Amino acid sequence: MSKGYFVTLEGADGSGKSTQARLLAESLKNLNYSVILTREPGGTPLAEEIRRVILTPSSEPLEPMTEILLYAASRAQHVNQLIKPALAEGKIVICERFVDSSMAYQGYGLGWDLTLVSEINQRAVGNLQPDLTFLLDVETEHSINRMSNRSDANKTKIDRIESRNFTFHDKVRQGYLELAKVNPRVVIIKATQKTIREVQTEMIHILEAKLQAEFSL
Repeated sequence: MSKGYFVTLEGADGSGKSTQARLLAESLKNLNYSVILTREPGGTPLAEEIRRVILTPSSEPLEPMTEILLYAASRAQHVNQLIKPALAEGKIVICERFVDSSMAYQGYGLGWDLTLVSEINQRAVGNLQPDLTFLLDVETEHSINRMSNRSDANKTKIDRIESRNFTFHDKVRQGYLELAKVNPRVVIIKATQKTIREVQTEMIHILEAKLQAEFSL
């Protein structure tokens, strides 16, 4: 592979992105691809510190503009220190969340100007955009139940973003669906009524076809 390939997974909290990203990376490694699995916010030590600040509940409210800029700061570090170097080495990068998350959460969810959110993030990432994005779409009620069940199972508190109300999370989901309408790279995976394995099989078939078309493997 002469150049890398950038795959992102998007979707509301509780949609199964972490599990599917891990399984996708494992599947590609079994096919002898060189794969980097990462996440946002985070991905590098400094970006992970920013993640902690964003997600840890606090008595001090997180201002919307602060939230937008913190995500963009983490993303700039992540892109320049990890993602771009990996792509330059010809690796497949699988990333849980990217700019689409900021558009959905801070733009649609918080109601901030979409152009502003986009411009800030484009400054952070330069000209980098995913080659392919999987949008794991689940009904809002389902994703909220998953978050609650996961918190109970792990005996952990839900984070600052997850704790927002139903209306916020539903706006996020609808925002993602709007973004998918205008971005051909986004493939919607309807995940509510499917098993983990069914979702993974659908994703790997799509990705393998994309890689074969891109690199004539």
